[in-house]
Amino acid sequence: MRILRSIPHAADSSIALTIGNFDGVHLGHRAMLARLQETAKSHGLAPCAMTFEPHPREFFAPDRAPARLTSLRDKLELLAAEGVARTYVCRFDYRFAQITAEEFIEQKLVSGLGVRHLLVGDDFRFGARRAGDFALLKHHASRLGYTVEVMSSVMVGGERVSSTAVRQALAAGNLTRTSLFLGRPYSISGRVVRGDGLGRQLGYPTANVRVAHNRPAFSGIFAVEVSGASDRVLRGVASLGVRPTVKQAAEPLLEVYLLDFSADLYGRRVRVEFLHRFRDELKFADLNALTRQIALDVDAARTFFASHDGVAARHSGRLSTR
Repeated sequence: MRILRSIPHAADSSIALTIGNFDGVHLGHRAMLARLQETAKSHGLAPCAMTFEPHPREFFAPDRAPARLTSLRDKLELLAAEGVARTYVCRFDYRFAQITAEEFIEQKLVSGLGVRHLLVGDDFRFGARRAGDFALLKHHASRLGYTVEVMSSVMVGGERVSSTAVRQALAAGNLTRTSLFLGRPYSISGRVVRGDGLGRQLGYPTANVRVAHNRPAFSGIFAVEVSGASDRVLRGVASLGVRPTVKQAAEPLLEVYLLDFSADLYGRRVRVEFLHRFRDELKFADLNALTRQIALDVDAARTFFASHDGVAARHSGRLSTR
């Protein structure tokens, strides 16, 4: 997938385009991208996406903006996995925010990108003061030579799938519901960085993963699976939060203790998938109390994975029996 950081003044080809923040790339986004692929193929167009950095709500009200579900890098990787050929990452700043809806259609979409088919969500708004909507896109379509289609919301369990719904499920610690909305386990990726070595002192060395934007959508202690640290998927127990026992006003950190594995992982980029939430992050009286709780968390993780393997084995046995 090609990644472009600006919109050209004049397009050199025609494309099919969808526009959105795509935070989390959940089932609703994936349905839209699948529809984009289908339409682009039938019209002989390249399937492309436009997204924004930073998120518009981060630009207008950074203190009230929702926590990001995915870093920009993760979002781009997910878009590529869904078959997007080209993604335009538009810098959302004061100048971009002042573009009128009509200017956005004529200058950015038609002249700059050569859009011949546009697919948007049913709640899509654009342009200065969010004045543009599907009706305006439809009004200009014939005159400017493009077609436009609106995508209905995807529903799961009677609830509309959205980035907000994913955040709410995460905040409630409901990873099963989160996975249903995403179509995969929730994950965070990042590079392993050097920490203060406390985990090693306590007998539980951890891989410390820096959290992008320092505002995770949830916190707690989890059973996780980790890829990128080895040639196989590893299991572990993870703490995501600010470590209140040992720090005050610290930045969030993802710490993973890998079960039955030891290696130097500094500098490695890993992906951590969250499978089960055990408890909230807590402040303990001292390091001895913290160490005892870590031991309990490790035992809980081993029990969880053993139970998981048992269920998988029973299902496998049923499938192989005739």
